[in-house]
Amino acid sequence: MLTDKSLIINTLYPLCLLMFPLLLVCIIYLFKKSDNIRDFFVILISAILLLLSVEIYKSANLNFIYIANLLTLINNINLSFLVDASAVIFLLVISSLWFLTSIYSIGYMRSLKEHGQSRFYVFFALSIFASLGVCFAKNLFTLFIFYELLSVFTYPLVTHHQDAEAKISGRKYLGFILGGSIGLVLPAMVYIYLKIGTLDFTPNGIFLFSHFSSLEVIILLLMFVFGFAKAAVMPMHVWLPNAMVAPTPVSALLHAVAVVKVGVFSIYRVVNFIFGTHYLSYQSFHGISINVIFCIIAAITILVGGLYAINQDNIKKRLAYSTVSQLSYILLGIFILSPLATAGALFYLVVHAFSKITLFYIAGLILVTTGKKCVSEIRGLGYKMPITFICFFVASLSLIGIPPSSGFLAKYLLLEGAMWGNKIAFIVVYLLSSLLALFYLMPVVFEAFRKKNDGEALIVKKAPVMCMFPILVTTLASVLFFFYSDSITNLVFRALFQIGVKFF
Repeated sequence: MLTDKSLIINTLYPLCLLMFPLLLVCIIYLFKKSDNIRDFFVILISAILLLLSVEIYKSANLNFIYIANLLTLINNINLSFLVDASAVIFLLVISSLWFLTSIYSIGYMRSLKEHGQSRFYVFFALSIFASLGVCFAKNLFTLFIFYELLSVFTYPLVTHHQDAEAKISGRKYLGFILGGSIGLVLPAMVYIYLKIGTLDFTPNGIFLFSHFSSLEVIILLLMFVFGFAKAAVMPMHVWLPNAMVAPTPVSALLHAVAVVKVGVFSIYRVVNFIFGTHYLSYQSFHGISINVIFCIIAAITILVGGLYAINQDNIKKRLAYSTVSQLSYILLGIFILSPLATAGALFYLVVHAFSKITLFYIAGLILVTTGKKCVSEIRGLGYKMPITFICFFVASLSLIGIPPSSGFLAKYLLLEGAMWGNKIAFIVVYLLSSLLALFYLMPVVFEAFRKKNDGEALIVKKAPVMCMFPILVTTLASVLFFFYSDSITNLVFRALFQIGVKFF
């Protein structure tokens, strides 16, 4: 399945990791009437998963690959799991941010006295379970099953408030997410299986020795890119800003831990393990390279998403459109098809997760302490919450790509990858997008540190410690990844070697 330089180990280890969120669901059910015990186990189980993920990270650096075959349905259609370097990158994002978001959620939900907290944590854990399933999927069939489960499990989180606005947003969410995957991804999978006879993830893809016309390739790729609507490529992005009616921990889950990252990770798997970058690099349609068509789609989403973000007054919606824009940074890096651009895409998946979740944490903290939701309402708030807005500033620098931040290194790889891939025009897209990010993120900081008019009182409650701690950790990570980037880049390049990418 993978290169012979990797030591493949058949083990139930991936399945054991999948069981931890399910174990938490059972514990919450048993202790649903005891908030303290429930919350203790929420933190404990997520911490254990994080520790085990670090152990797997050490194995990944030794080039171990874990495989677990659970069930065979029909010929070459298996429910099976794989832990390679690519999966480990995503696993570390999921496990570390689940742990931090669990801590944050307890402070947030208790401060606002939210209803249905046990139900909230149950579906949060189930969403992590489904995300891990996508992360570990050994073939497109397994990935699709867990992708659909994630859509179902996150629906109750999006509609948590159960008011009219939440229900409308929930219907849009399911319409785009389930409609896209069932209507586009499923037929594409069936077609590929009927022509090739397998859906297994394979280095250099399964298309390499198959016979598909250029038109078939472009249609299939379009079905995957738009069908995996969690990646929020325009016009399939509509669900994302509407999902901001959910509680802030859910928004953080959607934008950093799961859902949108599942979307781009799914497309990464399809491009590199189903089609194969070598195969796609030689495909053209009426004289236009097929990958350039998808680069243009990603570029449009990057720029238009950034323009929409500038015009949003609601902080969470501004961040939502920022996510729409910056997710396509990753997709553009994937479709450039150069090794360095792919490395930059994987690096940016990590960077964006930590930086963006910091901003959502802060948006939630503002709501908890002041009840404010909009940029126009936070004038002068920076003097009362200086540490909070310094963290917002640092995380923003990472998303803009200004050193010393991890975002600078990720964007440098993307830019160099575009240059090596002879895609100079898309260097301009990345640079313009960074300028747009400056215009939609920095005004939040400027407004917070503007002096209020005399007589305007701003009441600020004490910030919950359990909300502040994750903010400080993720902010620190955004800086430390710059100085200790080898911990990520070594794993990123290991992931590329495992799929047959050669740099020299």
